[in-house]
Amino acid sequence: MEWENIQLKREKGWALLTIHRPKVLNALNRETLEELEQALNHVESSDDIRVLVVTGAGEKAFVAGADIKELRQIPSSGEAERLAARGQALFTRIEEFPIPVIMAVNGFALGGGFELALSGDILLASEKARFGLPEVNLGVLPGYGGTQRLARLVGKPTAKYYALTGDMISAEEALRLGIAQKVTTPDQLLTDASRLAEKLAQKAPVAMRYIKQAINQGTDADLKTALRLEASYFGVVFNTEDRLEGMDAFLEKREASFRGK
Repeated sequence: MEWENIQLKREKGWALLTIHRPKVLNALNRETLEELEQALNHVESSDDIRVLVVTGAGEKAFVAGADIKELRQIPSSGEAERLAARGQALFTRIEEFPIPVIMAVNGFALGGGFELALSGDILLASEKARFGLPEVNLGVLPGYGGTQRLARLVGKPTAKYYALTGDMISAEEALRLGIAQKVTTPDQLLTDASRLAEKLAQKAPVAMRYIKQAINQGTDADLKTALRLEASYFGVVFNTEDRLEGMDAFLEKREASFRGK
């Protein structure tokens, strides 16, 4: 499938999704959000795609934020709230996507771009990456989950500092805060993301899905509830062909070949 503002390239076992509006630093408008949702539908329906990598076109930006010209034309608070709810639902879908999602942040990830990056499972950053929630400078606040995901990741005081000041976060600071899991050179970013995607594509798909669910759901629950959740998912994956294949491969000292069943 082809879209105006995004590109989807299929590789062996994984896919690369690129936000492609380089003239406006890949800013998110409504059309781009719609196309992103369509691309997610396509990926989720493809059994041979086991990992998704998301990046931005060009060297300057991952996604530099929402389309301010479009936001300026919103006529009412009700419509603004509906737009925020839609963006939140889309980014929550990415967070809960059944396969691992790697964010390869190549430049500015601001506002909605930072919120998009925070919805992934693993974040790799170029040394040139810059993160931030500058909405306060526009007289508004983050609306696509930024206040909530950032606070859960770095703690309330640190999240308040960056949301209240609008200050940018360097790649190295993002690594220190746990926002990014690796920082690399700009020319190495997609290579590293590709290698990680290839590595994850060889893992057991059902197990990875339930690992994501256990972590996402368990961290918002008390420890006793979270442990019960983990035990239940441990039981679920024991009823898979992949579990037998993985254990047989270990005992037979060979590489496992997982089928996602």
